[in-house]
Amino acid sequence: MFKKVLIPTDGSPLSVQSANAGISYARATGAEVVALYVTQPFAATIGFDGMSAAYAVSDTDYEQANAEQAKKYLKSILDRADTANVKATVHAVSNFNIADGIVQAAQDYGCDMIFIGSHGRSGLSRLLLGSVTTKVLALTHMPVLVYRVKDEPKPTK
Repeated sequence: MFKKVLIPTDGSPLSVQSANAGISYARATGAEVVALYVTQPFAATIGFDGMSAAYAVSDTDYEQANAEQAKKYLKSILDRADTANVKATVHAVSNFNIADGIVQAAQDYGCDMIFIGSHGRSGLSRLLLGSVTTKVLALTHMPVLVYRVKDEPKPTK
């Protein structure tokens, strides 16, 4: 069975849902968890509609904000794993391509499976937004468990 499971997060509610399911899976199978947050380097934002110039964001500000965000998102996974009595480590990495960062981290940290959520988009939204999960599946030879997250119910009026 799998001994070390990589669980990537982007901090979204659906990603948290997937991470919780991944921790439950790890607990049930006796696996260790490696939680991962992937950021894109500052240089990736410069070509994106001049974001850094338009908002006067410096590379130091950007990196600091990313580090704080990563710490916050990864701490919640670490706390959940601790509550579930699952051994866990956390890592934040930077890569121009999020999917590449996930696959490379899985290899670097000795994982034997990736547990990743999918929003289950289809049609035009999938075409326009792409899918990190789909890209991970295409890039790795490692087993990947895709957890279909459930959208939060929309409040009724």
